[in-house]
Amino acid sequence: MKQGYIQVYTGNGKGKTTAALGLALRAAGAGQRVYIGQFLKGRNYSELVALRRFKDLIVVEQFGKKTFIMKKPDKNDVLTAKKAFNTILNVIKADKFDLIIIDEINCAIKLKLIKLKDVLKGITEKPKNVEIILTGRDAPKEIIKIADLVTEMKEIKHYFNKGIVARIGIEK
Repeated sequence: MKQGYIQVYTGNGKGKTTAALGLALRAAGAGQRVYIGQFLKGRNYSELVALRRFKDLIVVEQFGKKTFIMKKPDKNDVLTAKKAFNTILNVIKADKFDLIIIDEINCAIKLKLIKLKDVLKGITEKPKNVEIILTGRDAPKEIIKIADLVTEMKEIKHYFNKGIVARIGIEK
């Protein structure tokens, strides 16, 4: 049985989810089963269209609205996040996937949609063979401490600052 680790992709730069999806593609290419649970996302992005081609190996569930939370989360946001986290915990415990990506979980923690202590408990009690990736800005130091791999995406320069909007096939 292979050893599964905990990876974190965090930071202010672009590419956290993209890196996680790249690993999902690699795992699927090796015949591994992948689950992707996305907090705060409810829109149909181009990468999700592409992943549907691998529906026998990659399962994606989104737990969010069509728009990102820009102000204080409301009661419905909190309920949605709790339901999402319980779903993801059940996926982890079921031990049916080799790789589990919990996208934007760090943001969900920062927005107080879910509790850090619950996340720590859930990911440290994972089956030994399951690899878990946590994405999102502002990874809590407690998550960084228990992770086996942490990558920080750092923005040096971004064309969004010049008013360039998200482009299909590149950012969305």
